[in-house]
Parts: sequence; structure tokens; C-alpha cells
Amino acid sequence: MKLHTAAILVILCLGIFTVRTVKGSAGSQSMLKATCVNLRTKQLSIRNLVGYEKHTQANAVIFITRNGIKICVSADQKWVQTAMKKIKEKLTAKRK
Repeated sequence: MKLHTAAILVILCLGIFTVRTVKGSAGSQSMLKATCVNLRTKQLSIRNLVGYEKHTQANAVIFITRNGIKICVSADQKWVQTAMKKIKEKLTAKRK
């Protein structure tokens, strides 16, 4: 009987700890934006890109693929400017 009671106490304590941890961490901290650490140098297939985010601090662009993968590239490359323009055109056409 003692073992059964101890097991129930452990489960209750873990449940309380989990609720406090989730409540405290999610409610008290703001979400951080993705930042670029490494920049990819190879050109990406524009067909697989569905969105992008500009990052002026690193002079970079984060492209978002169909699968939700975010890839950092240098904003100075010509193909990056072309890809951004085509993605913007796609998004504008979908809204109409």
C-alpha cells in the first residue's frame, strides 16, 4: 500500500511541476525571431520557395520552403532578388 501511495504522490508532483513550467516559460517570455548564423551560397530552386523574411542586421534573406524549412542566404546575390520578386508576385496573385 505504501508503494501505491508513493507512486500517486510522484505522479501528482510531476503534474504540478509540468503545469508550472509550461505556464511560466510560455507566458513570461516573448517569441524570438529566427536569425541567420550561416549563409547558404548555392542557388535554391525558386519553385520550392513559398515565402521570405528580410534581415537587415546580417544583410540576409530567410527563404521559406514548401516544407517550412528556413534557409538563410546573402541578400547581395542577384538570384535572391529575382526569387524575392517572383515570390511577391505569386503572393499578390493569390490575394486577388
